[in-house]
Amino acid sequence: MTVINFEDLCAGLAHNERLIGLDPGSKTIGVALSDVRLKVASPYGSIRRGKLSGIVEQLGKLIMREEVGGLIVGLPLGEDGRMGPAAQAARDWAWAISDALELPAALWDETLTTSAVHEILIGEADLSRKRRAAVVDRMAAARILQSALDSRP
Repeated sequence: MTVINFEDLCAGLAHNERLIGLDPGSKTIGVALSDVRLKVASPYGSIRRGKLSGIVEQLGKLIMREEVGGLIVGLPLGEDGRMGPAAQAARDWAWAISDALELPAALWDETLTTSAVHEILIGEADLSRKRRAAVVDRMAAARILQSALDSRP
């Protein structure tokens, strides 16, 4: 498939297709899922980072079960908005996962998303470090996806 802009991705969705939000970290990939009306993103889970084929297999099952029509992949731009090595790696990974799953993907700026989620989990949820580690990736994916959904008119 291809990596396209978010508006074009949404315009190409069939009725009642959902979006998956992905936060590709170095150890795990956070996964979030939208509702069919594309209004609300919910944390779904996480996938251990490994071979692309294993990630594709796990996401493929979710895509079939939930009727997903596209991917939103977090893009870790620098604080100055520039693409550094991490953003280039995320972009390349988005292309690879889009091709392997045969689904269009859009990149979405995730600057400071994970740190914002950590602040919420520490300050408001008062979670231990171990418990935060278990939920931060999926929460960051939901925040990325929700930010994209909120940008829709």
